[in-house]
Amino acid sequence: MTIYPAIDIKNGRAVRLLQGRADQETVYASNPSDVAKVFKDTGSAWVHVVDLDGAFGGTPENLAEVEAIVATGLKVQLGGGMRDRETVARAIGMGVTRIVVGTRAAESEDFVRELVAEFGDKIAVGIDAKDGQVAVKGWVTTTGTSAINLARRMDEVGVSTLIYTDIGTDGMLTGPNLEAQEEMASTVRATVIASGGVSRLEDVLALVEIEKRRLNLGGVIVGKAIYEKRVELSDLLAI
Repeated sequence: MTIYPAIDIKNGRAVRLLQGRADQETVYASNPSDVAKVFKDTGSAWVHVVDLDGAFGGTPENLAEVEAIVATGLKVQLGGGMRDRETVARAIGMGVTRIVVGTRAAESEDFVRELVAEFGDKIAVGIDAKDGQVAVKGWVTTTGTSAINLARRMDEVGVSTLIYTDIGTDGMLTGPNLEAQEEMASTVRATVIASGGVSRLEDVLALVEIEKRRLNLGGVIVGKAIYEKRVELSDLLAI
């Protein structure tokens, strides 16, 4: 299982939001690439980056900061405002390893199909769910689509990686929604990366137990727990 330490960028700074709410912001660093360097020095190969301004506004606003993170040598998984082919191509051209499409995936299967045809496994789809329903546009809008149904459709168009976030647990440090993560992994062929709620080492070990049953549960994103020193990244990587 791959550990993805997370960096959320808003107004050029590394922050965390509580359940995705823009008015519940904690600033952790003025320079996101400094955080990335710490992750790399600790032994991480990957970093999960979200351009929050892009997620809320529709267009990435922090690509200079993303480029600086790419320069650290980490493999970058980037989401937030990836809503047209040109933006996706630009980010990949900067050296981003994997692009996460969220809002547009919920709106258009054809858009995702075209991206997968052009960029292959560099395209992932982020499925963010509140009470099982997909939320988009920085989690501001809840759709009438179930997360499981969207996952099945993305699986059918050839998406190789799905990132499944349970909004109710994100940033709460209350533990991941294990049942929902296992249900998602059991539904699709794609690799599933779990996100939301990890607060301690035991939470990741519980996901590893699911991975033993569902081999396609291939990763977990950990954010606030690292910043709040609830868990050491080195301990997670040692798993």
